[in-house]
Amino acid sequence: MKHNWILIVGLALWLTAAVAAEEPHPGAEEFIARAIAKHGLDEALIRTVLADASYQQSIIDAISRPAEARPWYQYRPIFMTETRIAGGVEFWRANADLLTDVAVRFGVPVEVIVAIVGVETNYGMNTGSFRVIDALATLGFYFPRRADFFASELAHFLVLAAEENLPIHEVRGSYAGAMGIGQFIPSSYRAYAVDFDGTGRRDLWRSLPDALGSVANYLAEHRWLQDQPIVLAVDYVPADLDENFPIRPRHTLADLAALGIEIETGELPDQTPATLIELEGADGPEYWVGLNNFYVITRYNRSPLYAMAVTQLAEAIREGAE
Repeated sequence: MKHNWILIVGLALWLTAAVAAEEPHPGAEEFIARAIAKHGLDEALIRTVLADASYQQSIIDAISRPAEARPWYQYRPIFMTETRIAGGVEFWRANADLLTDVAVRFGVPVEVIVAIVGVETNYGMNTGSFRVIDALATLGFYFPRRADFFASELAHFLVLAAEENLPIHEVRGSYAGAMGIGQFIPSSYRAYAVDFDGTGRRDLWRSLPDALGSVANYLAEHRWLQDQPIVLAVDYVPADLDENFPIRPRHTLADLAALGIEIETGELPDQTPATLIELEGADGPEYWVGLNNFYVITRYNRSPLYAMAVTQLAEAIREGAE
């Protein structure tokens, strides 16, 4: 009996090792089962892609030190440069008719659309150098903190490649698997990208109409409010203010005023949803009031630093264009 038990244990260990040896990435078998169950993907295709996808330490390094981890006074200069502002003005002028069409269709200002592609890819000049399958496999299998999210995005990418006839082993994007001029992750590409040029497919790399239309559609679908401001200037914040301000507006302008915050509200109604944004300036806290459209920009990238950079770049581009 003892020898039989040893044989059984040995066989179990051998099978475990064999399965592990066959897995191109840790947890690959579980991923394959989920992808088949949720998306109906072909098992052979998944295995081919996973076998080709390579772990990249540089991707782990990049996501571990995102620009958004910097304080505002260091983050802002990355995007608020004379070169990037001038590039935005030039991009606007070169594509004025298209941008006007997109803005009218979706109700999103031209300068905001331009600013987002300016921040994301420097107006399409840098759409990313990492293979998407490498980026998503690396983060989906080797980055525990957000592995579930990126593994889900990898599955979405396999579906997207079939839907849009993409060369699955060749597509390149950011270290986080974002793609095209507007840097859409696969699930967002599937949900919000549009065929603005009417060619029958959504091409976010080579079709500027599709890319710009998709950025605007993303904001519109996340409830952008047309002709409404993004942020308001703050004149005074009490030093003893003790209140929680989530990025999604949970207060009103009247609530903020009652807390002693002095705001330049213009003609906005007192019941306008609003939140207080605190950024780390070089000489101390910098305060703004974020409105609905500020929150909508954070749906594109959750960092308030990102949303403020887009906001200020958009304003600078609009002033330059005028």
